[in-house]
Amino acid sequence: MKKHILFACVAALAALPLSAQEAKVEYPSPPEVVAKAKAEEWVAIAPSDLMVMELAADAKGKARRVVIQLMPAPFSQGWVGNIRKLAAAKFWDGTSVNRVQDNYVVQWGDATEKKVLPEGLVVVPESEYILEAKVREYAVAGHVEYDRDPEIVTHKALESDPYTRFGSRPGFYSGWPMGSDGYGGSGIWPVHCYGMVGVGRNLSPDTGTGAELYTVIGHAPRHLDRNIALVGRVIEGIEHLSSLPRGTGGLGFYESEAERTPIVSVRIGSEAADLPAFEYLSTESASFAAYADARANRRDPFFNVPAGGADICNIPVPVRRKK
Repeated sequence: MKKHILFACVAALAALPLSAQEAKVEYPSPPEVVAKAKAEEWVAIAPSDLMVMELAADAKGKARRVVIQLMPAPFSQGWVGNIRKLAAAKFWDGTSVNRVQDNYVVQWGDATEKKVLPEGLVVVPESEYILEAKVREYAVAGHVEYDRDPEIVTHKALESDPYTRFGSRPGFYSGWPMGSDGYGGSGIWPVHCYGMVGVGRNLSPDTGTGAELYTVIGHAPRHLDRNIALVGRVIEGIEHLSSLPRGTGGLGFYESEAERTPIVSVRIGSEAADLPAFEYLSTESASFAAYADARANRRDPFFNVPAGGADICNIPVPVRRKK
């Protein structure tokens, strides 16, 4: 009987017009999903949560501005507080980009290591790399929740992540990519995706003050997660860093002052001139859920085989200038 039903279905399909047989569902691409997101699904970024770095003009005299969004509470706040003090003291003015390692990081700070740090910087313990917190599950578009705070939202599109323990999936907290211990654990931490900004340090137990910073310009170095403090991400102008000549010394450090790119100034966004307003797509919105699914399963016309999942760093949170 089952065979008869199967054959009947095949026969019925064969009887359909060719155009009907070949009809395919059209799926939007990730950019198309983002373009259709509702205005209320976008979250404004306060200028006070931005840091603006002005590099010396390039060889053609073109200005080079890098805009960094600082990590929100409750993550990395000891280092973020130090960074605010360093920017207020104009510590980075006259310093430089000192290291560019291919497929890894760009690092900047005081190459002489003689510049006096401002007063009031705190020493942050290694325990602050990981926040004691929980996770809540979003099945597809966000309907299954665990009432814990603070918490991250994880989407079905994300594959099991080898850098999170107990086989849990990573997720997002207020627009930021995070790793986690899973439902039986209690830890959440920011992860090293492209454009993330971290704090340079010496060997443990040193955790860095925030005076030396770096940003990721290559494949996500997730092995650094929980080993170095992440304090922000570049949301505009990453090309001014990723396109710099690679350093010729060990680990990509420049070997002469002439190779370094001067930093003219670094200011908190509320003190920077002509700074546009920015916003990010809420990671708890229906549009972000659809976007995450589209990133994990490319079914728009160019693609033949959906991947079925994605690394969290391959689902970058959309950030744009506010309309």
